[in-house]
Amino acid sequence: MYAIIATGGKQYKVSEGDVIKVEKLDVEPGNTVTFDQVVAVSDNGLKVAGDVANASVTATVMEQGKYRKVIVYKYKRKTGYHKKNGHRQAYTQVKIEKINA
Repeated sequence: MYAIIATGGKQYKVSEGDVIKVEKLDVEPGNTVTFDQVVAVSDNGLKVAGDVANASVTATVMEQGKYRKVIVYKYKRKTGYHKKNGHRQAYTQVKIEKINA
């Protein structure tokens, strides 16, 4: 059984027991979070739209962290212009506990 959830502007295909990294959520590690935006659920057949209106996915927050640094380097030739910038995107690692369909 799997579900497709939407969070942080992205969609994730999850099953029970999966560990995924999603966009940063304002939840402390050890607490539970419920994803209400379920796009589809597959048990014996695929259910979408009105069939999954009251479905939800429960997960436990494992950790908060940041990805590796990505270097953004801007350069324009012949003018002496160059700019170096770095970015580390924040994430929340969650473990999927239960799919309520």
